[in-house]
Amino acid sequence: MNEKLILVINPGSTSTKIALFNALEPLKEIDITHQASELAKFSSNLEQLDFRFAEVEKALKAWNCRPEDLKAVIGRGGPLKPLSGGVYHVGESLMKDLQSGKLVDHASILGGLIACRVAAAAKIPAYIADPVSVDEFDDIARISGWPELPRISLSHALNIKAVVAEVAADSGRKSEDMNYIVAHLGGGFSIAAHQKGRQIDVNNANDAGPFSPERSGTLPLTGLLKLACSGKHSFGELKKMLIGKGGLVAHLGTSDCREVAKRIDAGDEKAKLVLEAMAYQIAKEIGAMATVMKGRVDAIILTGGVAHNPKVVPWIKERVEFIAPVIVKPGQNELKALAAHACRALADASVVKEY
Repeated sequence: MNEKLILVINPGSTSTKIALFNALEPLKEIDITHQASELAKFSSNLEQLDFRFAEVEKALKAWNCRPEDLKAVIGRGGPLKPLSGGVYHVGESLMKDLQSGKLVDHASILGGLIACRVAAAAKIPAYIADPVSVDEFDDIARISGWPELPRISLSHALNIKAVVAEVAADSGRKSEDMNYIVAHLGGGFSIAAHQKGRQIDVNNANDAGPFSPERSGTLPLTGLLKLACSGKHSFGELKKMLIGKGGLVAHLGTSDCREVAKRIDAGDEKAKLVLEAMAYQIAKEIGAMATVMKGRVDAIILTGGVAHNPKVVPWIKERVEFIAPVIVKPGQNELKALAAHACRALADASVVKEY
């Protein structure tokens, strides 16, 4: 087998994406959807480790690829402690945190654990890169209106940094020389100010910013307090309502923007109002990030699945094009971004960071 084979693992809430690369050339890819009934027997994402690892083993066997044929394994990084962007070796301390059960319960914690398990058998390096906890905030961005509740950086950093590098390269520049506002628009939204290679501000995709297909975004504080203190809902129920059943799901009963667009075309005025309100809030957050960089913005980048939507994108553009040109890079290519990080790590060990 080729010595540059890299296995990439990207666990999501309801799926596991697995890919085999020869350096940056994709060879094999599978997107395994896990049924709710399969996942219901696990009380946490951490408990799914053996189940998800078995799926990776099946994929390798189907591809006639042994772990020892690989040069490296890289997984999606989870909600770890605040870190700068880049590629990290999955060592003892990182493994300890991933296994602790004390992190935010998100499927991405399994990326590093599975990568390490595959790599250990073959005695090859395991990495993660640009985890959701990438924190490159300026100190001024951390201050909230209450000292015990500082603003925290949790975002779709992997895709944001990958698309920043791509757009900069398209213009013949380096990301370290450019100022971008990036709107990652998926099930959750991350609107980031990316200045000279650093993500200096971003809304916490779980807590604040625009509402999204599945998340509530910033809510009226007094109303939220009344709801929390009403005794009608437990903490877990409220969390699920706001992160998973909020946004479009709460208003329209679906998280699928394509379905909402069809309803609008069929004359559904409520669907139009809600979807346009979502675009309005995205645009407003983009405007806020422009002030972070004092208006010095080279381009606004729209990425993620919602950037495919033929209604949402024009609604955003008409409100923000006065700030900077809008570049649309729909979808995401996190698998390729992870493979690129692994390639850099293999080519130059000095870029690999320790946790």
